[in-house]
Amino acid sequence: MPDQPIGSGPVHLTLHMGPKLTRPVPAEVTEALLSAQITSTAGERSGFQLAFDLTKKGAIIQRLLPEGFFDPKTRVIVTAAVKGTPFVLLDGLIVRQEVGASNQPGQSTLTVTGEDLTLLMDLEERTDRYPNLAPSQRVARILQKYADYGIDPLIIREQIPQPPREQLRVEYQTGSDLSYVNELAKANGYTFYLDPGPRPGRSTAFWGPQQRLGQRQHALNVNMDANSTVDQLTFAYDGTAREEPQARVQNPRTRDSTLLPQPDIGPLRPPLARRATPALKRRTLTGTAKKDAGQAQAEALAHAATSADAISGSGQLDVNRHGYILRPRELVGVRGAGVTYDGDYYVTSVTHNLRPGSYQQNFTISREGLIARSDTVRP
Repeated sequence: MPDQPIGSGPVHLTLHMGPKLTRPVPAEVTEALLSAQITSTAGERSGFQLAFDLTKKGAIIQRLLPEGFFDPKTRVIVTAAVKGTPFVLLDGLIVRQEVGASNQPGQSTLTVTGEDLTLLMDLEERTDRYPNLAPSQRVARILQKYADYGIDPLIIREQIPQPPREQLRVEYQTGSDLSYVNELAKANGYTFYLDPGPRPGRSTAFWGPQQRLGQRQHALNVNMDANSTVDQLTFAYDGTAREEPQARVQNPRTRDSTLLPQPDIGPLRPPLARRATPALKRRTLTGTAKKDAGQAQAEALAHAATSADAISGSGQLDVNRHGYILRPRELVGVRGAGVTYDGDYYVTSVTHNLRPGSYQQNFTISREGLIARSDTVRP
């Protein structure tokens, strides 16, 4: 895929592939690349699809395919350099290949589809026990198994302490490592995902709350004439999205149950808007009476936090026009949408669509309320 101008510099895409340790792909593979699509979503596994031109006597069909170069579980690293600065878009594994043969010259293609390295955590179901380990400690023990793939854990201790007490109960894992880590994240209002980079071959496995603090990305401008970087942004306010959890805990001696107070979601979801949307629905959480008080409080907090984002937005941008790659799972400002919807948002998902001469991004953003907390956003 050739260099294309962007602002004052080019966009350049590079591929590394290999069984575990990767290396730059042969020139024939780079030249045959027709398109790349990569999707990253908060709390979900990232996926990718790469399409290659399959010429009749080319190196891919004659040599690389028979040798297993594109076989499932082959590691793929995709890096885009913008204005000379590299940004790792994906570090994943191929899970499927498709060959489309055609009588028309230039229409035969090879398409490989895959997922990020958390796929490694979902290939085997196991049973394990974790005596005297808090949720974050269990996650740390699980992630140690995948250090050979350059995965560095970044684990945030749970907001509500849940001290393990082996004499009362021992926590068990049944299922894959990925399903158990996601289960622990959900129970604490956290998210788990793999963040590729900052350099090829390294990535960070993040287990913690959504990152809603720190520096914002360059703003998305809409309806600002020549300064617009987004052609259209669509916002939605779902009044039934936010729920008020009802959780009870039971005294094991007296069997009396107590309704827990409504949790403060601020530590998990620092507010991005001035006017929070109200919770129109109440949801009774089942099974909390049988749990420890800390576990029940954590579950109530998790439900209140994960249902809080009633405001969502979606749009598309041209990276050549915007001048920057929009990153998922971080904050970004919006300008030009009006007082109600301007301000900072959390980037929920980004889909990168790359073709020769084109780099488009589809994205979704969200927050918990209306009207910006500040009159300015990062330009």
